[in-house]
Amino acid sequence: MRLVIALPFVWLGVFFLLPFALVLAIALGANAPDSVPPVELGLSPKNFALLFTDDLYLAAWLTSLRIAAVSTLAALLLGYPMAYAIARAAPARRPLLLMLVVLPFWTSFLIRIYAWMGLLDENGLLNQFLRWSGIVADPGTLLGTEWAVHLGIVYAYLPFMVLPLYATLEKLDVSLLEAAADLGARPFAAFLTITLPLSLPGIVAGCLLVFIPAVGEFVIPDLLGGTGTLMIGKVLWDEFFTNGDWPLASAVAICLLVLLAGPIALFQRQQAKGLERRT
Repeated sequence: MRLVIALPFVWLGVFFLLPFALVLAIALGANAPDSVPPVELGLSPKNFALLFTDDLYLAAWLTSLRIAAVSTLAALLLGYPMAYAIARAAPARRPLLLMLVVLPFWTSFLIRIYAWMGLLDENGLLNQFLRWSGIVADPGTLLGTEWAVHLGIVYAYLPFMVLPLYATLEKLDVSLLEAAADLGARPFAAFLTITLPLSLPGIVAGCLLVFIPAVGEFVIPDLLGGTGTLMIGKVLWDEFFTNGDWPLASAVAICLLVLLAGPIALFQRQQAKGLERRT
């Protein structure tokens, strides 16, 4: 029994704490390009200080948080009606609808982003349709803009918003809405007072599942956003592979992990309080 309990802690120690300690040790060191590996270990916090004093890194942090927040909100506004419709569909239809939601996962993530490049390019299918239909004579291109990054993030992570929302809404007691209607509540008022509050756990879970990977996203901003969209994932890549500055790249990774661990810990705390109140 003790061995079974110890296995998760061993797993976390080997695959989380140990790599975290190694990355932290590199982040506290100094860059040594002439050595192998190019790191001189130490206990200097200068790399962390640089991340919060240099305008480039501050801009990358703020841009990443803003893009992730806006994309998460867009995914929520799009995913909530989808999850609600699936939850209220006939039970025989729900498996098919859920399969359609997760169907994009059957294709490689990178291939799907490359497909969006073909759609959003200046001579892509979208612009060809706009020219052919006469709606816009010269539509330009969305590729290489921040709008393309938002579109790519919402498309890629929408299932992560829909699935937890569906799991919450599917368990909603419909008799509560019927009782509200009997008492004279309009459908929208019943939604605001009953459905929305009871679906908050699914909303929070879905937002976290979209926001957390969106903050550190690298592929979508690099392929769809171009050089004009600076996000912290791209900065991490450039520092490690282009500049060869392992300590600074490790400091970026540590700060990103701490930044994303905060919302998770807060969510778990709220979940624990909710369970205590229910028991």
